[in-house]
Amino acid sequence: MDTCEQNLAKNLAASDSQDSDRILGLLFSYMPKIAAERKMQNLLVLMADLGRSLVSADRCSLWLIDGERNELWTKVAHGVSELRIPINAGFVGHSVKTGEALLIEDAYKDERFDRRSDEKTHYRTTSVMTVPLMDGSGKVMGVYQAINKQGVNSVFSSQDLERLALTAVYSAKTIESARLTAELEASKDELEATQEELIHILGDVSESRSRETGDHIQRVAQISYKLALYYGLSEDEARRIRLAAPMHDLGKVGIPDAVLNKPGRFTDEEYEIMKSHAIKGEQTLRKSKRELLVFAATLAGSHHERWDGKGYPKGLKGEEIPLAGRICAVADVLDALSSPRCYKPGWPEEKVKEEFIKQRGAQFQPELVDVLIEHWDEMFDCFRQARAEMEAARAAEAATMLAEAKAAEDAKGSTAQ
Repeated sequence: MDTCEQNLAKNLAASDSQDSDRILGLLFSYMPKIAAERKMQNLLVLMADLGRSLVSADRCSLWLIDGERNELWTKVAHGVSELRIPINAGFVGHSVKTGEALLIEDAYKDERFDRRSDEKTHYRTTSVMTVPLMDGSGKVMGVYQAINKQGVNSVFSSQDLERLALTAVYSAKTIESARLTAELEASKDELEATQEELIHILGDVSESRSRETGDHIQRVAQISYKLALYYGLSEDEARRIRLAAPMHDLGKVGIPDAVLNKPGRFTDEEYEIMKSHAIKGEQTLRKSKRELLVFAATLAGSHHERWDGKGYPKGLKGEEIPLAGRICAVADVLDALSSPRCYKPGWPEEKVKEEFIKQRGAQFQPELVDVLIEHWDEMFDCFRQARAEMEAARAAEAATMLAEAKAAEDAKGSTAQ
């Protein structure tokens, strides 16, 4: 237990020595569950159950303020579905407005009682307690409400109110902590999603300058991810490679168009300029303090290295090459050979496969080529689909042109007659 939990247990148990064993038993039963729970709705259910058991109520609910709708809502009123009421309605509304706790013997004799809940649920409310939950700044964030005392005494006592008030302090701290955790996780998820989106945007920018299809970076990313998983990396490691892979050719942004889009062979000078894109991409990404972008820098700077040490820009050999770069190299070349470019058509499937077998242990790590060949049908399927779609589009275009030519010929014949 933390300090808050210890104080709650001590104060509640001390409030009635004869009942202390029962109370401590409840606390030791519920607190580990509450401490381990991260979902707000489940937390509210657990805390409502704890409150109901502590004061022997028939029902206990924990109402929270919905500031946007100016309402109070609960999903933890036992035996009923979600309820929503105006923020100033009934006993809970009074506690929200005044910050005061209430101890009511007969609800129907009190003008503040809002009968709509009973009318909606066909329930009969008699004795009631409400205790406001205060956030760290002292503002009301919600209200604990216990209804209908069970047992010999049919009304709640001041001791019951004290117990619920102590539980409310603990519950408020728990809810605040859960909300903060949820906000931090949401912010983290949003940041990661934003980073991923920016990476793909920058990747698209680099590819758009080189006349390569926009799907190139997506295919390289997905193939890299599959290779990583089949190679034996964890889901998190494979996902990180998938997220970083779209940046592998970012350095192409700094290559002149005349070189980048040259349809023929490069001169020696042009080839040196083209090779510089690997180091340019690494240097650009390395300026970031973001872990993912720094990782992408390593990938960008190493995906043109070769297993035999004859690659660029650093001439790294074997396992000197970062694993992410080795994986991306296989995916990048697979896409480059299999996809049409402005200067060449895509290679036939068998020729691509033969090339990888030939380059096993030379350009590529042997084990990665083995993984690729073992899962060849899955890896190459996207290229088969793309080729089928391209053939279908060409056939449709040819049919359209033929139909137009025939229509023109028929029209010419009609005019001649």
